[in-house]
Order: sequence, then structure tokens, then C-alpha cells
Amino acid sequence: MRTLLTRRAGQPGTKKLMREYGTNLICVRYRYDEESRQRIKTVEVVVERVAWRRRKTGDETAPVRFRVEPNEDLLRRAVLQAGGRWDEGSNTWRLPRRAATALGLASRIRKR
Repeated sequence: MRTLLTRRAGQPGTKKLMREYGTNLICVRYRYDEESRQRIKTVEVVVERVAWRRRKTGDETAPVRFRVEPNEDLLRRAVLQAGGRWDEGSNTWRLPRRAATALGLASRIRKR
């Protein structure tokens, strides 16, 4: 099946469905099934609306601490290249959050 036409709510071809679904209608898609030679009209509707708040991820320039295993030489070099500093007291590396995330170290970031 392939979709050849998508209409947003309010565009021509959606008026009847707008009366049925109201503001919950997002879009109407016309899909074509080559095998059965049928056109299928599908609708995307809002089922639930819930308020949400964006999580605070912290300051992107704030330093974070993480570990790099001794056998991860390439990663250690990348951290050094990005300006990382070794903290002997806690046996962790320190780097701004943005740089640590860019290196794929988000899952290794230690909580304080």
C-alpha cells in the first residue's frame, strides 16, 4: 500500500470528516492498495490530550563526571581532544554536558 495524498484538517476533501471529528481531526490520507485495486481513506485523530512539562536537562555548559574504562583508549583520546580533564579524587573524567553528550557518553554521566 502506498499513500498518494494527505490532506490536513480543513483542506478540501476533509469537510465531512471535520463535521464528524471536529478539532480532533489531524489529517486524512488516501492510500492505494495495488493488489486489491482499492483506495482506502484513513484518518488521524486525537485520542487524548494531556498537559506535560519539559524536563530540565541541566545547564549544557555545566561540567559532568563520567567514567571511561582503561581499555577504551580511543574514547579516552576523544575526551581529551574535547577538553576533558581527569579528576583523580573521584576517578572520573570531567567535561561540559554538551561535549559529553556529543561523544555519546550521556548514559555514563554520574549523578552528583
